[in-house]
Amino acid sequence: MIIANYILCGASIAAEAHVLPASFVGYKEGDEIKKYLNSTSSPTATILFKGTVAGAKTDPEVSYFTSRGPNSQSPGILKPDIVGPGVDILAAWNESVDHQKGTKAAFNVVRGTSMACPHLAGIAALIKSVHPEWSPAAIKSAIMTTASQVNRNGHAIIEERERPANVFAIGSGHVNPPKAHEPGLVFDIQPDDYIPYLCGLGYTPEHVQTIVKKKVNCSKTIPEAQLNYPSFAISLKRGDSKTYSRTVTNVGMANSTYAIRDISVPQGVSISSHPQELSFTGLHQKLTYKVTFTRGKEDNAKGPYGQGHMTWISGKYTVRTPFSFKFE
Repeated sequence: MIIANYILCGASIAAEAHVLPASFVGYKEGDEIKKYLNSTSSPTATILFKGTVAGAKTDPEVSYFTSRGPNSQSPGILKPDIVGPGVDILAAWNESVDHQKGTKAAFNVVRGTSMACPHLAGIAALIKSVHPEWSPAAIKSAIMTTASQVNRNGHAIIEERERPANVFAIGSGHVNPPKAHEPGLVFDIQPDDYIPYLCGLGYTPEHVQTIVKKKVNCSKTIPEAQLNYPSFAISLKRGDSKTYSRTVTNVGMANSTYAIRDISVPQGVSISSHPQELSFTGLHQKLTYKVTFTRGKEDNAKGPYGQGHMTWISGKYTVRTPFSFKFE
């Protein structure tokens, strides 16, 4: 039996225990097989098992089932934050693998966001064990700013349609555990910092109080993109210029200077940062910088959305911040 993906799943295939002997192929391969079947009255086929091939150089790839942006509930926050391993995961199991009654297995190969979640949770726990004083936001920042955007071949991570994955598919990128515990800088957010953000979303003081468990009056609000997040989601009309600030905390070398060495923006958009260097004289020191995004008056946008990034670099530390742009 040959099982072929439908178009939505594209090239995303996974190991499964099929009831009958079967080969599982992607959408394009399945389409070619169907064309062959329709081209002759006596189609023939041979399926040979040539052994398990490990260490595919195109890994990681984004699966069709992973959640995508843009963020519908809070458009000023780029989502997803990160992607992690979620396909063909060897996991503990206590049910039947082949769907037959009366059989059980100790392990199974499974997939889903429910597989990626424990990977990220475990990485966060490991970072917390190394840096017990870090907040959840600092840990998230460390994971996001050190993520990888390339596969094992050094090429851009692709998605199920075999095209480069954009920021709405991978966010900051694929988690890189060895780098995440030593990010250099973190974008920290304390619990009270979320109050003006939530108020700015239009929640009433009563709604916010339910979340933060204390009295608030919503006298101060901030735009969504002003939250001290390790990414930007910007909406720009023609001729628009918007400025947002970010505060970073030094968790790397006490005496260090970070400079912007890598900037990418879509056609028709320019970016400036002030300052362009951040010089620290101690651990846990905080410095603030401002980023201005400007869209030209001519409509050079290629589609309704665009993406980019900027990277702060100091020696071995690389702190990357992705951007998404909505062109209105």
